[in-house]
Amino acid sequence: MNGKFVSYLRVSTAKQGQSGLSLESQQALVTQYLNGGNWELVGEFTEVETGKGADALDKRPKLKEALTLCRKKKATLVIAKLDRLARNVHFVTGLLESGVNFVAADMPRADKVMIQMHAVMAEWERDSSFPFILNTH
Repeated sequence: MNGKFVSYLRVSTAKQGQSGLSLESQQALVTQYLNGGNWELVGEFTEVETGKGADALDKRPKLKEALTLCRKKKATLVIAKLDRLARNVHFVTGLLESGVNFVAADMPRADKVMIQMHAVMAEWERDSSFPFILNTH
């Protein structure tokens, strides 16, 4: 592995952020992924913020900063797990089309199709705890 990377870690609640456990495990995954490579970590961003809603990116200033730095330095965004980036297919697809490369440390060989499939499952997992009705009319 070669190149420049920007890490982005996120928890969605203040309770998760205060515990540090989720952030620590994400940092460990990212470090393990990058360990031993010919790489340069040009930025690290941590955020405690929900990823829900049509305006999810607007609610996440650290992600915006990370993406801006990726573009400026021609770096790859590295995240621990896709569901820490988002559990929304539309959001993930938008990032895939944004021109910023990203990799999830827990599935480093995933291509665009696999990332979208995992995003579908993450969104379904998030929504499955709430009953909903699909209106097909």
